[in-house]
Amino acid sequence: MKSLRELYRIGKGPSSSHTMGPENAAHIYAEEHPHAKNFEVTLYGSLAATGKGHLTHQAILEILQPIAPTKIIWEPTVFLPFHPNGMLFKADGAHDWIVYSVGGGALSEGKDKADRFSTPEVYPMNSLTKIMQWCENNGRSYWEYVDECEDPDIWDYLQTVWEAMQESVERGLNHEGRLPGSLNLARKASTYYIKATGYKQTLQTRGLVYAYALAVSEENASGGTIVTAPTCGSCGVVPAVLYHLSKGHNFSDTHILHALATAGLFGNIVKQNASISGAEVGCQGEIGVACAMASAASCQLFGGSPAQIEYAAEMGLEHHLGMTCDPVCGLVQIPCIERNAFAATRALDANLYAAFSDGRHRVSFDRVVEVMKQTGLDLPSLYKETSTGGLAKDYHQD
Repeated sequence: MKSLRELYRIGKGPSSSHTMGPENAAHIYAEEHPHAKNFEVTLYGSLAATGKGHLTHQAILEILQPIAPTKIIWEPTVFLPFHPNGMLFKADGAHDWIVYSVGGGALSEGKDKADRFSTPEVYPMNSLTKIMQWCENNGRSYWEYVDECEDPDIWDYLQTVWEAMQESVERGLNHEGRLPGSLNLARKASTYYIKATGYKQTLQTRGLVYAYALAVSEENASGGTIVTAPTCGSCGVVPAVLYHLSKGHNFSDTHILHALATAGLFGNIVKQNASISGAEVGCQGEIGVACAMASAASCQLFGGSPAQIEYAAEMGLEHHLGMTCDPVCGLVQIPCIERNAFAATRALDANLYAAFSDGRHRVSFDRVVEVMKQTGLDLPSLYKETSTGGLAKDYHQD
């Protein structure tokens, strides 16, 4: 598995695969063709189907247009073989470059070892079962396995990630008004936060977690700066849980960073063995994985054993199996924003349920990851970020 730096990316929304990835690809192509007279970019499959709502074309044009006139071609019914999010860049009618946005802002040329985006593997074990066994054999926790495998400066990087997460929560709570796009959806985080503070303690917790998740998700939908955890579309879940626990239980930054490392390890397992791309496996790979990450993080903060933490994460993912990615009008708003809020509270429930257990259960996290991958492959493309089925079926982009 790769470094957690490749899972937690700080950037602008609304979509890691449809905005951050294409923007990064455009930067690379612009640097390689600084004197081009014209550009042509063809977007395929899911990128074309929901690209307008995700501002894919704007992200590309902002980079290439200042250099030379740029034409965007949309091919929503054409799927390149490696991944649903394919792009073809051309400069001056030649210099073709095919690249894929594979989720979480990452890029691939689909060439495996020959891929320019290939980076070193830093984790020798790629299954949670083996890592959990290592933890139990050595009396360690998951974050200590991260510490064992990563460079020492990973903790400085995770501190930066944590600060960016907190800032996204606080900005979102202070922003009001309408979200961009044709849905004319009003921001709700500020209102939810104010209402939550007026409830008794038993209800206040839920309301605050809702508010924090809405805050980050609304910042993402507005093109604000967020952290992929593991994606932009699911970026509100982990920050909401950690922000709430940090404020409500006075956990130190050190404890939060250890929880972030554990959450990242579980997200990395899915990224390595299945997918975190909504265009590839549906929303289960985004919200489901985010819930698993937040479940593991919260269980660790409350002193869960490696087995209990694994159980919490397994429940977080298992109970999102089959979730479709059907964004209305191709926007990361409906149902995406609400799903972040509900997944955050479900993560806290998974932690509590696991805490009541001894950690023993029948279905392993690794097995759920396998099932998620197969389920994603079995889902028709209309339920995988194309806005042609499900909730999005009767709505159209501008």
